[in-house]
Amino acid sequence: MTQHRLPGEQRPANEGRRAAARNRAALVAAAREIYSEHGLDAPLSAIARRAGVGQGVLYRHFPDREAVTSAVLEENVLEVEQAAAAEEANLSRVLGVLTWHLTESAAFIGILHADGAGRRPGGPPSYAHALSERVERALRAHLPDGHRLAADDDLMIAVAMVSGAVTGRTREQREHRSRAAWRLLGVEVGPVRAFPR
Repeated sequence: MTQHRLPGEQRPANEGRRAAARNRAALVAAAREIYSEHGLDAPLSAIARRAGVGQGVLYRHFPDREAVTSAVLEENVLEVEQAAAAEEANLSRVLGVLTWHLTESAAFIGILHADGAGRRPGGPPSYAHALSERVERALRAHLPDGHRLAADDDLMIAVAMVSGAVTGRTREQREHRSRAAWRLLGVEVGPVRAFPR
């Protein structure tokens, strides 16, 4: 069926790249919410629906589940890195941002348990180790000499221990348990919140 325009009526502008960027951002935000509510095995169709786009748009931006998950986790890691690069950054503040992400994202917790042995069946995805290393670098940049977590793997072992304690039905319960875990490790954590953009 041919669509006729009335005299003086203009064709809607093709937003091209702006629409694509908007769709990608909506998909990442939707994936973060869906993963938080239903875990990493949630259907990709639920992510597309939540973002308000078709599955074809989702696959145009992300060819598979791993690509979607990687994009969500990349944003988590980027916020930790931005917190570490901020002018007023210190270990306590960066740990506060890291802890906020732990309480918000089971997927983020998973990358912090990635080991250096490479990908193995059922193990962490291939991108997880690189993301975990970036988190460690961001934290180590503010780790004072002689700090109780300065030796070898102690820092990331502590992060993994705290992430294991992040349980609870509500965000408040998860934050309470994560703060308690840091306290038991003798580590001060600043405000538990997202890094302001």
